[in-house]
Amino acid sequence: MRDAVIVEAVRTPIGKGKPNGALAHVHPVELLAHTLRTLVERSGVDPALIDDVIGGTVTQVGEQSVNITRQAVLSAGFPDAVPATTVDRQCGSSQQAVHFAAQGVLAGAYDIVVACGVESMGRVPMGSAVLPGTDPFGPGVARRYPEGLVPQGISAELIATKWSMTREALDDFALSSHRKAAAAWEAGLFDAETAPLEGLVRDECVRPTSTPEILAGLKPAYYDPGYAERFPQIEWNITAGNASPINDGASAVLIMSGDTAARLGLRPLARLHSFAVTGSDPLLMLTGVIPATEKVLRRAGLTLADIDLFEVNEAFSSVVLAWQQELGADLSKVNVHGGAIALGHPLGASGTRLTTTLVHALRARGARYGLQTMCEAGGMANAMIVERV
Repeated sequence: MRDAVIVEAVRTPIGKGKPNGALAHVHPVELLAHTLRTLVERSGVDPALIDDVIGGTVTQVGEQSVNITRQAVLSAGFPDAVPATTVDRQCGSSQQAVHFAAQGVLAGAYDIVVACGVESMGRVPMGSAVLPGTDPFGPGVARRYPEGLVPQGISAELIATKWSMTREALDDFALSSHRKAAAAWEAGLFDAETAPLEGLVRDECVRPTSTPEILAGLKPAYYDPGYAERFPQIEWNITAGNASPINDGASAVLIMSGDTAARLGLRPLARLHSFAVTGSDPLLMLTGVIPATEKVLRRAGLTLADIDLFEVNEAFSSVVLAWQQELGADLSKVNVHGGAIALGHPLGASGTRLTTTLVHALRARGARYGLQTMCEAGGMANAMIVERV
């Protein structure tokens, strides 16, 4: 039987998605091209052997339009015979790229394929793909949900309320993310996975000096009188401190069959074991990580206790804490090098960023199984299990 393995995984350090951010002057095509070049340089693989490049980007407009993955392939200097495509599963776009790439290898359609992702949120703002005066939902969705759907921040508030999370618990989780990320950088645990760019050598949003008092002083980020009237139960505890920031970055993983890796003399980092994707309530749109985790464990024939490390995207503290409460996972195994609240969440790049961090963490710790899952706008989630080789 064919298998699919990851032989290399890299990412840029993540910059602040602001005009003064360290990567603000870098065109998003160049962000992704940098990771693609680094990927083949570190692996030693001839890019002419790559069958396809599958990239994830959420806001596919302006500088991120016209199949940005193909433009990055050309900018990276790959032969023009190497094709590319760009997919959108919202925040899980590049994790979906990993799924598609690995499934193509397993099916025999590919021998070598790259999964990657990019988002320059400073240059191409989130939501800018929706043109003024246009309706991206259509009349059918409006009829099905007559009271209207909500932004992700309101969904995060509803989750915090439903699972009875205090402001202190949300902030404590965020503070832990920053402390773990800072410790990982100091210990050199990110060195193998990062490819410095334009003078940025570390993730720009990690705040090692943050304190409970600083976080407690932040105001609710999503309070709105209209939503407060519609949802009087909300306590308004989501802030900029316990939510992921706006970021710029890119990431990429090199996937191939085990036989191909052996033929090329490459040592895999991990085997792609199992995959799942699911839809969930579009109002509580960020809870899909719960059924997605259950689904992928069933497909793998594993239990939560079999998993050594988890990467659960920290879109908001409330997402990870609701996931933990429902499943009973050991938080000491979750996002052991910090998560998106500290490291950053460049939307289309985050899926392969999590994969990159996970496979390197498994290797550094000598652990066997890792599980990655991401919530996504519209009520969806991806989950997958990797096994260290």
